[in-house]
Amino acid sequence: MLGESSTIKIAKNKNAIGYGKNKVAAKEGGRVAGIARKELEKRSGEEVVTSDNYLNELESIKRKKSLKTNIIYSLFPLKHLVC
Repeated sequence: MLGESSTIKIAKNKNAIGYGKNKVAAKEGGRVAGIARKELEKRSGEEVVTSDNYLNELESIKRKKSLKTNIIYSLFPLKHLVC
């Protein structure tokens, strides 16, 4: 989340237009988030990303698919369909 927000701010401030300039802004935003994560880990004494909170690829795909399904059903509830 911080990486995305940082990237947006950087891109807007630099008036990034086109793939190349936005790619540079994205790398800078990712760098900002990485530095913040490392600083948080140093100050808290705990790792932010661990094997306990890491989602394997399969679980990540399942969650995305579930979220997409929930959004579709919220937009088009089944009770309005006539069989």
